[in-house]
Amino acid sequence: MQDNGIEKLNIQWFPGHMTKAGRMIEDNVKLVDAVCELLDARIPAASRNPDIDRMAGGRPRLIILNRIDQADPAATAKWREHFKKLGYSVLETDCRSGKGVSGFPTAVRSLLKDKLEAYAQKGQTGRPVRAMVLGIPNVGKSTFINKVAGRKVAAASDRPGVTRGRQWITVDRGLELLDTPGILWPRFDNQEVGELLAVTGAIKDEVLDRETLAANFLVRLRRDYPQALEKRYGIVGDGAGGFDLLMAAAKRRGFLLSGAEPDTERMSAVLLDEFRGGKLGRLTLELPEAES
Repeated sequence: MQDNGIEKLNIQWFPGHMTKAGRMIEDNVKLVDAVCELLDARIPAASRNPDIDRMAGGRPRLIILNRIDQADPAATAKWREHFKKLGYSVLETDCRSGKGVSGFPTAVRSLLKDKLEAYAQKGQTGRPVRAMVLGIPNVGKSTFINKVAGRKVAAASDRPGVTRGRQWITVDRGLELLDTPGILWPRFDNQEVGELLAVTGAIKDEVLDRETLAANFLVRLRRDYPQALEKRYGIVGDGAGGFDLLMAAAKRRGFLLSGAEPDTERMSAVLLDEFRGGKLGRLTLELPEAES
């Protein structure tokens, strides 16, 4: 165990179709005017694929902070300012309810204001702008595109890596979107990034040690949102390790095996499901100060 109470978690997960997806993005970025990157507002840094900066090829960038309904509002405000200072345009959305999504066409056109003015000067006022929408698996990209288009045009699923092939979507007569497969990156230099992606569901649970993941997540909750830990599971756990917290939560829920042994496997599944479903409250698991 490390000094901060976090257990070592081995994550093996880069499937071959994501290598193919990366090549497809690089091949098609020359077809678009702007690159729009959908991030999970709960983990804005961890849900950014570092390869996209290279893949974008200098195109104007729009950062879309999605799932703001599940993120800490104060933290979201900090991330918005952080990305603006880096030179990105920022849009905040909740694709499930549709909040903020209607502002997307305006945000793209504002981002491409100079290009649109150049088109107008050349008499090309009817020429549509094209934007590529990128995001890691399970960030809500397909649901977002369906909301923007006002119809079901992209396959949405909780399973990472559903989107396949190149798909153009017409939003209106002046805006076309290129949907892309969700893409992760080949390896982690930082276990924390992998854990944050795993906790939010960007990596399939089947390839993980879910109990270690849950135990480490409880340590994070105790540090950053102790009130959520106490309110939902009735535990404080000062000084306790992650597995101690997991066993305590299992006992409080009555998840017991024969001999009154805490069912930590069941508790792990419930903990992750409840976090992903927003039942622990509005939580953000990383801040821009930590990233810098």
